Amino acid sequence: MIIEPKLILVTGGTGFIGSHTVVELLQAGHEVLVVDDLSNSRIEVLDAIAQISGKRPLFEQVDITDREALDGVFKKFHGQIEGVIHFAAKKAVGESVQFPLMYYRVNVGGTVNLLECMAGHGVESIVFSSSCTVYGQPDVIPVNESAPRKDAESPYGNTKRICEDVLRDASASSSLMVVALRYFNPIGAHASALIGELPLGTPNNLVPYITQTGIGKREQLTVHGNDYPTPDGTCIRDYIHVVDLAKAHIRALGRLLDRQQKATYEVFNIGTGSGSTVLEVIRTFEKVSGRSLNYRIGPRRAGDITQVYADTVYSNAELGWKAGLGLEEALRSAWAWEQHCQTLGL
Repeated sequence: MIIEPKLILVTGGTGFIGSHTVVELLQAGHEVLVVDDLSNSRIEVLDAIAQISGKRPLFEQVDITDREALDGVFKKFHGQIEGVIHFAAKKAVGESVQFPLMYYRVNVGGTVNLLECMAGHGVESIVFSSSCTVYGQPDVIPVNESAPRKDAESPYGNTKRICEDVLRDASASSSLMVVALRYFNPIGAHASALIGELPLGTPNNLVPYITQTGIGKREQLTVHGNDYPTPDGTCIRDYIHVVDLAKAHIRALGRLLDRQQKATYEVFNIGTGSGSTVLEVIRTFEKVSGRSLNYRIGPRRAGDITQVYADTVYSNAELGWKAGLGLEEALRSAWAWEQHCQTLGL
C-alpha cells in the first residue's frame, strides 16, 4: 500500500508572514499546500519560495469565505492534511474601522468555514495567527499571556479576539487542538531578498511605507501622532523579524503534531520583549540604508494604542523559541527586499 505524504495546509500562504512560514516548513521537511485568494499577494511568490527552498508548495486559489470551494480543497486532499496554519485574514487597523463588516465576514466567517471543513475531514491541529491587539492598551508593560483581553480598539482587533473565542470553544467541544500565536509587529524580509512584505496598493504597515518612501515610490511618510506619553511622543511597538516569527510557527506546529500541548487550547506571545518608537524605527532605517527619510508628523490614527510589547518568558520556555534577529537586521533585510522589488518593477 502506498502511503501518501502528510500535508500542512497554510491559508494565506502567499502573504507576507505566510510565505516566510511556508519556506520554513519546506526546509523542515514538510509538504505544504497553500490556500490563498491572492487578494493581497502575488502568484509569483510561489516561484520565489521554490527558489529559496528547492521545493514548490502545492497551491489552490480559494477564498476562505467560499465554504463550498474550501471544502472542495479538503475533499481533494482528504486523508493527507495533517495540520493547518491559518493566516488568511484582513489585517489593516484603519481599513477595519472603515469597513468593519468586511472584516467580520472574512476574518470570523472565514475561520468558522475553515474549522467546519477541518472537522468534516478529520483534521485536528491548527496554529492560529492571532495578534497582540487582543490586549488593547495593557495595564502592565510588557504584557504576558495571562493579561486580560480588553475591548478592542478596532474591528480588526475584535475579529482576532472573537476568533480566539471560537477556537477555544471549538476545542473544548471536540478533538480540535489549537495553538494561538499572539504576535506583535512583524517586519523584515528573507535574507535572500526574494520574498518580503509587498502590500497591493498603499501600505498600511509602517516598515513597507518607510522603505517605499526611502526608495522614492512614496513621496512622504506620515507619522500618526507625536503627542503620546512616550519618550519621543510616538507610539511604541514590539517589532519582530518575520523569519523569527515564521520559526515560531514551526515550533507551534511541532508541539501540536507531537502531542506536547498542556491543554486543547494554548496561547503564546511572539515578540522580542522590547519596544521601539516610530521615530526610533525611522532613525534606524536611515542608519542601515544611508538614506534620509522624508516624513512629517500628522494626526493620530483611529484605533491606534499608545504602546505594547511582549513578555516572552512563557513562549521562550514552552516553545523552545526565542527571537534572535534585531531591529537593524530586520530593517536592513526590508531595505534589501525593497531594492529587489525595484529591480523587478514592483
